[in-house]
Amino acid sequence: MANSEKRLFRIIFMNQGKSYEILAREVEQSDLFGFLEIRELVFGEKSAVLVDPTEDGLRREFEDTKRIILPLHSIVRIDELDRQSRARARVVSLPGGAAPNPANVYDMGPKPS
Repeated sequence: MANSEKRLFRIIFMNQGKSYEILAREVEQSDLFGFLEIRELVFGEKSAVLVDPTEDGLRREFEDTKRIILPLHSIVRIDELDRQSRARARVVSLPGGAAPNPANVYDMGPKPS
């Protein structure tokens, strides 16, 4: 078993008002400035008797995805795991129905007058 097969990452990120939790074998800095590249997504076994509709929805959403390239400001957290857990997506509820607005991580300081 190769080293990349043993490693497992949980990536939590924001996209269009939802907080996504996905599992992947590879997480790297992208060649694009300010982006992260995620490859080899991991989902539970399809042969399982119990089907989690959230995980099944994520599987359908990302089934043909070779890699995901995310802007750094959408990343909430990345954990390296010892064992597999479930991938899930959930709607983030904010007062007034507003969508979350990620912070600007490229603040260049005050603008000259």
